[in-house]
Amino acid sequence: MNFEQQYIDLYRQASMALKNSSATLLNNRRDKAFALFEQIGFPTRQQEDYLYSQIQKQLGINYGVNINRINSPVNDKEIFACNVPGIRTDLFFMLNDQFHVPKQTKSLPDGVLMCSLSEACQLYPELVNRYLGQKTVKKTDGFVAFNETFSQDGFFLYVPKNRQCENPIQLINILRSKVDLLTFSRNLIILEEGAQAKLLVCDHATSDVNFFSHQLTEIFIAENANFDYYSLESTHLKTNSLKQIFIQQNANSKAVVNTIGLNNGCTRNHIEIDLEGSGAETWLGGMLVSDRTQQNENFTVIRHLAPHCKSNELYKYILGGQAEGTFSGRVVVQKNAQKTEAYQTNNNICLTKEAQMYTKPQLEIYADDVKCSHGATTGRLDESALFYMQTRGIDKTEARMMLLSAFTADILNYVAVEPLRDQLRSMVERRLRGNSIKCKGCSGC
Repeated sequence: MNFEQQYIDLYRQASMALKNSSATLLNNRRDKAFALFEQIGFPTRQQEDYLYSQIQKQLGINYGVNINRINSPVNDKEIFACNVPGIRTDLFFMLNDQFHVPKQTKSLPDGVLMCSLSEACQLYPELVNRYLGQKTVKKTDGFVAFNETFSQDGFFLYVPKNRQCENPIQLINILRSKVDLLTFSRNLIILEEGAQAKLLVCDHATSDVNFFSHQLTEIFIAENANFDYYSLESTHLKTNSLKQIFIQQNANSKAVVNTIGLNNGCTRNHIEIDLEGSGAETWLGGMLVSDRTQQNENFTVIRHLAPHCKSNELYKYILGGQAEGTFSGRVVVQKNAQKTEAYQTNNNICLTKEAQMYTKPQLEIYADDVKCSHGATTGRLDESALFYMQTRGIDKTEARMMLLSAFTADILNYVAVEPLRDQLRSMVERRLRGNSIKCKGCSGC
C-alpha cells in the first residue's frame, strides 16, 4: 500500500467521526477536498513547484491522527512560556491542533477576536464563510486538498476596521505525543480596513517522536491595513513541517512576513502573496540556520496584480553538516501592474563541503514600466575577511561569529519590535555557537 492510499482509506473509514467533531463550515468543504485529493494525490518532484521538495517522503511514516479530538492534559504555567523580555504579548497556544487560552491572558482590544477556528465558525459563521477558502478554492494542490480533507480546527484572528493592537499577539504551537503524530491546522486571519496587528508564531516539539505538522493559513489584509507576521521554528530532527500561507493584500496595505528557522527536521514554507490593490507593499523573507541532516525549503510566489505596488524579498541560509537548503521564488508582474517595484534576493553560506543549496529565483514580467531585479549567491565564508580580522587580534571563532552575525542582520532588522528583535538576535547567536536556544522560563522549547 502506498502512503497516499493509507490516507484515502483512513478518510473513508473515519469521515463520519471527522465530521462529528468538526464545525459545519469546515465539513462543507471536506468531501470536495477529498475527491480532489483522491484524484491528484500528493505533489511529486516531477511538478515544477515541488521540483526540489523533500517533504513528500516524510509522509510514509505510520502517523497517528487525533480524529476523535481526545484532549491532552495542559499545564500552561509549566510549558507555554516563551517570554520576550521587555514587551507584553497577548499569549495563546495550540497543543498539537487544539487551541488553548492561558489563564493569565487578558482580553484583547475591543472587537479583536482570537479564538479557535471551530469556535469562530459557531459564533461568527457569516464572517468566517465570507473569507474561508477564498484563496484556496481554485488551488489544485494535493497538499491543500489533504489539509482541507482532514483539518478539524486551527486558529482565527480578526481585527476590525481602524483597530490597532498595541501588543503583539503570540501563538505558541506545541507538538507533544507518545506516538508518531500527524497534525492539521486550518487558520484564518482577517484585518479590516485601517487595522494594525503583529503576530508571532512559535513552533516547538517537546516529545522525541516523529511529527508531521501541516498548517494551512489564509490572510486577508484590507485597504490601508498593516500586518506583521513573524514565524519562528525550533523543533527537532524528527519534526516534519509544511506551512502553506496564502495572502491577499488590498490597496495601500502593508505586510511583513518573516520566517526564521533555527532547529527542525524537514520543513517546507510555501507562501503566496497577491497584491490586488494599488499601492500595496510587502516585505517577504527569512533566515534558516541548518546543520546535521536538516532540510529547509522556501517556495514563494508574489503576484503583482495592480499598479504602483512594491515587493522586496530576501532569504538567507546558513548551512552546515549535511544540511540541504532550497529556495524557489517567483515574482509575477501582470500586464496592468505598471509602476511596479519588485526586488528578490537569495544569499547563502555553506559552512561545509557536504552542505547543499539549490536556488531558483524567477521573474515573470508582462508590464513595461517597472523596476525589477533578482539574484542569488551561494558560497563559503569570506576567507580574506577572516584572515584580516585575525591579523587584528580577533580570535578565529569570534571572527567567524562576527561575519555570520553580520550576514543575518538585515533579516532581523525587519522585526519591528525591538525587544523581540534582540531576543531573536541572541537566539541566532546561541544557535550558531552550538548552544541551547531555549527561551528563559520555558520548558517547551
